[in-house]
Amino acid sequence: MEPQLKDSVTDGIATVVIANPAKRNAMSAAMWRALPGVLDRLAADRAVRALVLTGEGDTFCAGAGISTLREPGDEQQSLAVRAEEALAAFPKPTLAAVRGFCVGGGSQLAAACDLRFAEEGARFGITPSKLGIVYPSSSTRRLTALVGPSTAKYLLFSGELMDTERALRTGFVDEVHPAGELDKRVGEFARVLVSRSLLTQAAAKEFADGHTDRDAHWAEQARGSGDTAEGVAAFLERRAPRFTYGV
Repeated sequence: MEPQLKDSVTDGIATVVIANPAKRNAMSAAMWRALPGVLDRLAADRAVRALVLTGEGDTFCAGAGISTLREPGDEQQSLAVRAEEALAAFPKPTLAAVRGFCVGGGSQLAAACDLRFAEEGARFGITPSKLGIVYPSSSTRRLTALVGPSTAKYLLFSGELMDTERALRTGFVDEVHPAGELDKRVGEFARVLVSRSLLTQAAAKEFADGHTDRDAHWAEQARGSGDTAEGVAAFLERRAPRFTYGV
C-alpha cells in the first residue's frame, strides 16, 4: 500500500489515519505536504465537530521517513512544521489516539493535538539529537509548554524514549488505557466533545493557546450564537442541549 493519509467523518467526528504500515507509519514528504490540505477541508466541513488523529495498525507514527530526511536544505523540517502548525490551528478539538511508537515527527504531530490518549505500551520520543538535527523553535516551545522545561530538555538532549507511565506523569498524554480499550474510550470521549458547545471549545482553545486579543471577538460570537440561552434552558429543563454554533 502506498503511504497515505486516510480520512473519514462519522457522527461529527473526523478521523485522520497515518497509513504507512511497512515503515511504522513514517511520514513521507508527500504525506507532510498533504496534511494541511486535508485539515483545511475537514475544518471547512460544518458536519465536523472534533478530529481524531491516529496511526494504522499498532503504531502511531515513527517520524519522518529516511527519504524525507534527505530532502534538500531545510525542506523536510519546513514541511513538518507547516503540517504541525496546521494541526495546532485546527479550529475544533483534536485528539491523538496513540499506540506503539510515537517518535520524532510522530510526537511532533501528537503534541500539536489538543489532547493525547495512549494505549499501554506506547513509546514516545523526540530524536533529533540522534541525527544532528536542530529541532524547530516552534516545536520546542510547544513541547516545553506541554511537559515543562526539564522533561523537554530530557527528551531533546537524550533522544531517549519514555513509556506511558512517564508520559502520563509529565503531561505528554492525558489518559492511558489497557490494550484493546483505546478505541472504545476515544470514541466515547469524541462523542462527548461533539455534544458540547463548539463556541466554548473554540474560544477556550484560542485562549489556552495564548491568544490575548480575542476577547471582544468571542464576546460578540457568544451574543449572536444562541448557545448560552440554549445551554441554560437545557439545564433548567433537564435535557440535552442542542447547540447550533458552527452548524
